[in-house]
Amino acid sequence: MITIESSGSFKNTESFLNAMLALDIDSILKQYAQEGVNVLAKATPRDSGLAASSWGYSIKKTGDSYSIVWTNSDIENGFKVAMMIQYGHGTRTGGYVQGIDYINPVMRPLFDTIVDKIWKAVQAA
Repeated sequence: MITIESSGSFKNTESFLNAMLALDIDSILKQYAQEGVNVLAKATPRDSGLAASSWGYSIKKTGDSYSIVWTNSDIENGFKVAMMIQYGHGTRTGGYVQGIDYINPVMRPLFDTIVDKIWKAVQAA
């Protein structure tokens, strides 16, 4: 037989767990997902401006995990323009256009901010 006894109060634990249930991760993620769209639009090299204005996002929740997916709907001849700019691409004449890393430099600080903001929200609960 196993017996577990407890004395005292679980008030602090219950308060913390209730605060975690009330924590609105969705609103934090929406705020920063939109900020990601803004910084990506500003950072996208412009020719016609279509790729820069084609950024969007979706937030997915799977079980205990959340993810933000940034999207770009500018597709030309079956190719995603944002990825062609980022990674480079071949040309019709056999040449190659070197990619420009414009996504990672603007998103890394945003990722750090998201982690910091959520951690502070958890600590404040």
